[in-house]
Amino acid sequence: MSLFRKRTADPAPTAAPAPAAAAVLDADPALAALTGDYTIDPAHSSIGFTVRHAMVTNVRGSFGEHEGVLKLDGGNPAASTAQIDVKIASIDTGIADRDGHLKSADFFDAEQFPLMTFRSNAVEQLDSETYRVIGDLTIKDVTRPLAIDLEFNGAATDVYGAQRVGFEGSAEILRSQWGLTWNAALETGGVMVSDKVKLTFDISAVKAA
Repeated sequence: MSLFRKRTADPAPTAAPAPAAAAVLDADPALAALTGDYTIDPAHSSIGFTVRHAMVTNVRGSFGEHEGVLKLDGGNPAASTAQIDVKIASIDTGIADRDGHLKSADFFDAEQFPLMTFRSNAVEQLDSETYRVIGDLTIKDVTRPLAIDLEFNGAATDVYGAQRVGFEGSAEILRSQWGLTWNAALETGGVMVSDKVKLTFDISAVKAA
């Protein structure tokens, strides 16, 4: 099955017994039409995170400035690629002082390392609708592998005539593995900020003309 099989804006064909995956890819022109280069639309996309604070609650934030490109292959999803650049200084948790601390050398050191980047190198099918994009995540001066589980949300032509595709997904990392080690011990035990961080992605991308 294709990375892009979940649905498109076009009406679905009449149901029929499912043929082999390769035959589906060869026979469905709608899938082939999705093949191409796409630019992530930051105005309609979000890259966020959730981290446990003081062992009792979650703090959520996002990065307001990011850009990226996708190369989608409707006939061979494994050949698809993704690259994303995130501007660290755009971090927003809703509290200016906290954002400032996260930008400081205690955490991201945004002045010295202004970008967080992801470069894919493989795509794996998990089930009929979910795929795992595997690549390298770089934060500060550390590059480590990261797997992101993504669901294809569909494709549509917007009111301006642009063809869009949508994906959403998540991944978990241990921030210490990327050199984000600042913490403070609590009197009651535990630490101020959890090591585990959940990353979330909600992506809308526009096909190149």
